[in-house]
Amino acid sequence: MSTGDLLPPNLHDLLDLSHELGVEARGFAILGEGNTSTRRDGDTFWVKASGSNLRTLRPEQAVVCRFDAILPLFDRDGLSDTAIDEALLASRLDPAAPKPSVEALFHAWLLGLPEVRFVGHVHAVAVNQLLCSPRARDLAQRRIFPDEIVCCGAESVLVPYVDPGLALARAIRAETRAFIERHGTFPRLILLENHGVIALGRTPNAVLAALLMAEKAAAIRVGAAALGGPVFLTPEQVARIAGRPDEHYRQKALNL
Repeated sequence: MSTGDLLPPNLHDLLDLSHELGVEARGFAILGEGNTSTRRDGDTFWVKASGSNLRTLRPEQAVVCRFDAILPLFDRDGLSDTAIDEALLASRLDPAAPKPSVEALFHAWLLGLPEVRFVGHVHAVAVNQLLCSPRARDLAQRRIFPDEIVCCGAESVLVPYVDPGLALARAIRAETRAFIERHGTFPRLILLENHGVIALGRTPNAVLAALLMAEKAAAIRVGAAALGGPVFLTPEQVARIAGRPDEHYRQKALNL
């Protein structure tokens, strides 16, 4: 029996997802970039420790945090950086565990969305080429090929640049709530200008697929721009792909 067989299933899946996202050849994350999370139970969740590496993440570097110690911070004013750090440390179930990522703030809120079980955040190269350009809104609101719609949804959330930490978590909450109100479902992707991308999913594979396809779509856009493009699908074409029964079947087959 391997060590992995002794881990809780959700933690095992979180480590596998983290290792996949940390493959350096993909350009998603290097050094301590990026973070991942999943629910542990109704009261707690696992999140990557600050400064740890996605590619080599170990079980003890997935910190168990309490939702009820983090979520109230969203509605408290005047918190200093030091106070937020102290609150994150106090949220740990085990006081000897490493410090959770400061982005545990938005992970805690996103994991509270219906059907969201896994969250992955990376600084993908091609995606960031667009998020650090005037084309960021096109990446969020327009699609260029069918599989982008299947894996990433018909539209994504776009969050203007905000300083990482509580301010960013609040901005993500506001923009995601507006998206859910418009579309009636959670977004597959949340794009952060001049920062990176977050993927939400019911399964680890849904998160990985959305991020892989987002990176492919971004790379194609960058290449198409050199040839006078890209040429976007029309809203009618996007709606047609998003509503096709065969595409819904593929989403289920791919565990999205």
